Amino acid sequence: MKKTMWLAIFGLLLAVPSWLAAQEGGGNYDHASVGIFADYLRFSPGSSTTNFIGFGARAGFHVSHHVSLEGEMNYDFERNYTTICNNCASTTFVRTRLRPLTGLFGPKFETPGPFKFFVTGKVGFINFTTSSAAVTPGTVGNAITGVGGGGTHFAMYPGAGFEGFWGPFGLRLEAGDEVYLNNGTFNNLRVTFGPQIRF
Repeated sequence: MKKTMWLAIFGLLLAVPSWLAAQEGGGNYDHASVGIFADYLRFSPGSSTTNFIGFGARAGFHVSHHVSLEGEMNYDFERNYTTICNNCASTTFVRTRLRPLTGLFGPKFETPGPFKFFVTGKVGFINFTTSSAAVTPGTVGNAITGVGGGGTHFAMYPGAGFEGFWGPFGLRLEAGDEVYLNNGTFNNLRVTFGPQIRF
């Protein structure tokens, strides 16, 4: 059994360079993309501000050469504390009890070429959960099943960014304003960065 598994892995590794060369030769990468990202949310519900850090994933498919529809979800589970004094600066990450979960869907409009500028506008939700547990797939799953309760609010997200691709692989940097409604409108800076794969 182990020998068969190693032969399959070895065969796959041998096939990848020829597959990439075939894609470069005549294929295009305008069908779909998937990616993961690190997420920074500067949460400003009023006079106070909290810096949240987390992770997320997104997937999209092209409806034309320059327009795609994307869905994404991210889970923020740490707070960032930064202190700046006269000749020093320090930053600390601490696991937090309040954990925002965001889900968004909408179009992305991009320029042509391997290095793209894009704008996006998405709608969805932000859900606030509390937990002191370590971050595991179960913790994230519990946050997802809690969507729709009292801590869930309508969210909108206009954003812009850059992405660069080398064949099917790329990096994406995006920033925007995550707006949510809860007896008023609250604006929050959101920045994401991470790898993408397109096919």
